[in-house]
Amino acid sequence: MRNLLEKKLIMIGGKGGVGKTTCASALAFFSAKEGKKTLLLSTDPTPSLSDILELKPSEEIIEVPESEGKLFVLEISSKKILRLWRERFGEEIYQVISAFTTLPKDFVLEYIGSAPGIEEEYILYYIYEVVQKEAFEFIVWDTAPAGHTLKLLKLPTLFLKHLEGATKFYLNLIDGIEKTKDLLGLKSKKGILRIIESWQNLSEAIETFIRDKKQVGYVIVTIPEGLAVKQTERIFQELYNHNLWVDLLIINQLIQTPDCPFHLKRLKMQQSYLESLKRLFPNPILIPSLPEEIKGLKRIETISNFIFNPNFRTPCNLTTC
Repeated sequence: MRNLLEKKLIMIGGKGGVGKTTCASALAFFSAKEGKKTLLLSTDPTPSLSDILELKPSEEIIEVPESEGKLFVLEISSKKILRLWRERFGEEIYQVISAFTTLPKDFVLEYIGSAPGIEEEYILYYIYEVVQKEAFEFIVWDTAPAGHTLKLLKLPTLFLKHLEGATKFYLNLIDGIEKTKDLLGLKSKKGILRIIESWQNLSEAIETFIRDKKQVGYVIVTIPEGLAVKQTERIFQELYNHNLWVDLLIINQLIQTPDCPFHLKRLKMQQSYLESLKRLFPNPILIPSLPEEIKGLKRIETISNFIFNPNFRTPCNLTTC
């Protein structure tokens, strides 16, 4: 388990409502406790990190009190992602587009910014940049629910495939513009090829990064119920289809000691799903269903103990934590 802490980035994926954010918080907490300067990042459209950590919501990086300057949190919204995307790539994009249109800059950027995939593409770039700057020793990324995460993993490859053909297209376009620019009143932008090349280099760097087992880890969180198991199976298959891997499977909300007919019935149901999940990942981390909601560092520490300490047993009532 501790080998996860040797990586730069851990991506936490899974179906919504399975405890993904709780487990992400527990991993980040343990990393910070081990002395690593850690960033816990959420790109979930309905973030709950601030609620779990009992912090005021903020779109800036904030330090978690009582973490001695080791644990920091960032919940980043779609609106801020697009603003950062525009600040970083807006001018370059307009330089390319303005080679063959006279449309206003704001119109062009607003139109492109609304295109599917732009937000996800920038998030990968943003996290890659945070890792490269080395402001943090360890980053835990609480991703959006599974469908969004799987789409993220495809973007660098799709973008590279597009650029292979697009570069030739732009070359032909520039030749045409050179011949007709005076007639049409357009500007020649030979520098756009350098911009396209820089995008291609960046996309290749990001793709190389997310496939680097020494730097990136993938953790899947699920629960032993039918819909969650089916979604987990799809996540595993998608990762393997893209030559990626799973470092850890966490199975949450297990009935530990049934004490009534209701829990006995649920335990029987969970056992069959548990066997299915173990066929996917033979040695998962098992976290029992707990009597209290997980809020605050003390209770998050309890979850981190389940993950990193195989001999840990929870007290009967977490309110005493």
